[in-house]
Amino acid sequence: MTQFQLTPTTQGPLYPPSEIVDKNGDFVVVGNLARENKSISWGMAIVSKNSTVSRFGEISPYLIQEELDYASEHRLTEIELFTLPLPLPLNNYPMIFAPEQCANAAQIHRQSYPLNEGYIYDYRESDGRRKLPKILLSDWLKAEGIVEISTDGFSAKFEFTFKNLVPNSLYTVMSLREKDLNPNQPTRPGPLGIPNVFITDQNGNASYYAILDNPFPKQNPTSNRIINVIVLFMSSQQSYGGAIGYFGLGGDVHAHLKLKQTDLFDSFLTQPHQGR
Repeated sequence: MTQFQLTPTTQGPLYPPSEIVDKNGDFVVVGNLARENKSISWGMAIVSKNSTVSRFGEISPYLIQEELDYASEHRLTEIELFTLPLPLPLNNYPMIFAPEQCANAAQIHRQSYPLNEGYIYDYRESDGRRKLPKILLSDWLKAEGIVEISTDGFSAKFEFTFKNLVPNSLYTVMSLREKDLNPNQPTRPGPLGIPNVFITDQNGNASYYAILDNPFPKQNPTSNRIINVIVLFMSSQQSYGGAIGYFGLGGDVHAHLKLKQTDLFDSFLTQPHQGR
């Protein structure tokens, strides 16, 4: 069994720059920052909604409004987190995340909501929605997660423990595979296990596990290995079966924890079960 530490984030791919915005609609980025010289480095910043976006697979530098790496705790408590509006701004990822459920996702328009009051389909006041306090960047960054992976050579078990997530909230876990960000023909990101759901307790603690067949095949031109696992806060407070969400990328799902590197699983090797 091998253990990996997950890192707080607000980011999926490079565009949109973040899956969370502030009250002004600017991106609250905890993740990889695309800088003026097209270098990419991990950091924390407010990125302007007026940044430019290039074609999928290419890089345009972010217009950084404020660096936050050395911001005070007080400054971080001033930044309330919001969902992205729809259609997703600065999005260049050509993906329909739920082709059977919501094939027209790119045509839907919706305002940004406070992250603790995300849009819920068919919601009625009488349904008893759990009331969450405002979600602040200072609290978001306190999240902790560990994933332990064991394999028998055919399947792999992913076991997670979490602390300090958003309390009393629904989360899911997704996998990122090596071809999901392929500029030429990206594959659709999917859940890490089905159901891929857990609910945090009043302190933001939880656990989760999934078992997948052959997630780490020998690398070759047709393989599609898992290279990362991402823990998603669901502002929609629902799961989507075999999809990670209707809109992804901050419309209804919001990356909260992931691995900083995508090569940490390179040593794992699995193969199909015989007869399958």
